[in-house]
Amino acid sequence: MLEVEDTVDGRALRRWAELGVDSLERRRAEINSLNVFPVPDGDTGTNLLVTMRAAAGAIGGPVDGALTASAVAEGLARGAFAGARGNSGVILAQALRGVADSIAGLTSVDGRALADALASAAALVTRALSAPARGTIVSVLESAAEGAGRAARDPEATVCEVVVASADAAADALQRTTTQLDVLAEAGVVDAGGLGLSILLDCLVEVATGTRPHRHIRLSGAARPVPETTAADDHSQGSDHPHGSDRQEYEVMYLVEDSDEARIAALRPRLDALGDSVAIVAGGAGCWSVHVHCCDPGAAVEAGLAAGSLRRIDITCFALDAARRGCTDPVPAPPVAGDAGRAVLAVVAGDGTADLFEAEGATVLRADAMITPGRMLDAIRALPSRDVLVLPNGALSAQDVVAVGVRARAEGRDVMFLPSSSLVQGLASLAVHDPTRATVDDAFAMSEVASCVRWGSLRFATERALTWVGTCEPGDALGLSGHDVVVIEHDLVAAGVSLLGKILAAGGELVTMLVGADAPEGLAEQLAEYLDHRHPEIDVVVYRGGQRSDLLQLGIE
Repeated sequence: MLEVEDTVDGRALRRWAELGVDSLERRRAEINSLNVFPVPDGDTGTNLLVTMRAAAGAIGGPVDGALTASAVAEGLARGAFAGARGNSGVILAQALRGVADSIAGLTSVDGRALADALASAAALVTRALSAPARGTIVSVLESAAEGAGRAARDPEATVCEVVVASADAAADALQRTTTQLDVLAEAGVVDAGGLGLSILLDCLVEVATGTRPHRHIRLSGAARPVPETTAADDHSQGSDHPHGSDRQEYEVMYLVEDSDEARIAALRPRLDALGDSVAIVAGGAGCWSVHVHCCDPGAAVEAGLAAGSLRRIDITCFALDAARRGCTDPVPAPPVAGDAGRAVLAVVAGDGTADLFEAEGATVLRADAMITPGRMLDAIRALPSRDVLVLPNGALSAQDVVAVGVRARAEGRDVMFLPSSSLVQGLASLAVHDPTRATVDDAFAMSEVASCVRWGSLRFATERALTWVGTCEPGDALGLSGHDVVVIEHDLVAAGVSLLGKILAAGGELVTMLVGADAPEGLAEQLAEYLDHRHPEIDVVVYRGGQRSDLLQLGIE
């Protein structure tokens, strides 16, 4: 525990960042549960944690070395800018930039300087947003700055008194958010981003005073998601998702480089015309971070291209993201395959897996018995549709696929085999199937998704064999990346952890686990817990597939 001091130096700011990461990690699920709109299991807590972790990781310098407050704040701002995720992350990054700019050159920060820094943070955040709204993280930050400013008017006020006043004002403002936004009032919860900011300010209180406040949030309803939204929801900025009757379908984020103030100023109204939740954050050296919710992500990217060079383009489809998380999807589901004269035939194994594919409108060909070219051709013939998209999911060799395709087309069927080599690739591909599109466009979209899914599996070795990573013995736990053995372990969970590490080395945002019929009890839960601790930014979805081929199949998107 740090001694109570009248200033906050670089070491104290580093300690604050560490406490902030730890606190957000522990309360991430709570914050996520408050993010009620538009998807039930929101990600504000995760976005704040990922951003704060990136900020803390960029401080640099020896842990116990002498660091100035200015140097630490600059590192936090740079790290947050580079690692910001979601609207809440962008706002946190901009707030940290405001603090860093305000205390530039200072070795330590007293009460007056801290109040000025928070005022700078609030002002910079407000300028970054096109339409700041009450009842969000923005209004909580503004109240925190006002509380610090009031305390600092006393020339004898200590930094501890200013910090406490700021955190108390933020907590009061957080409680008021319930009544400031209709969507929060309906759910009876406070703003998720505002809670995250309040937690960070309480961490600063602990650093300054040695004691963290014990807050009690009064909720008029349960901390649960709103089941569905209506046209009455109002547009608000400061939460992680859009609000309103003009539902925005995509979140678009990218960095703009080689630009200038004039072109960025011209970019904002173009984005405002395309959607809402527009945030443009300066990162220095001609680089800006851009965030927008819109219905036309291509137009949002084109607008950015007119402002400079783009990198790290990140596009998220809210409806697809909600569906993949098993959430209520407010967007009406498309008609099942075949309604528009096209069918999807999927080769699957396991009762649970069959249910998943059928729920998405596919006709299922069970692979519990061996799939032969003849069985595949008979299944195609039995379909009422002339146009058929086939997800072989690894059940047939390339030569057999070609042979079946030639025979089916000779009989008047327009058959296209999609490049799905696993069940998890087939599931991801089917998630973007749209029978209202032209067949070639639908096939391209589904193929593109399937090819982007890295997949692996866990099995027990049944015989002694030579693999790429050595010789396995019967009973060894094997981890496969695609069709190649890349992990040999004596323990199945250890093999799963090692396999995840290898597959995730290239990054990922969503891990899908398909649990086999013979998987040991708790296997998926232990791996999901590992991911939740080591990679909180990654979403995990677990399905009981019931397949016999693998104990567990993994898909990384």
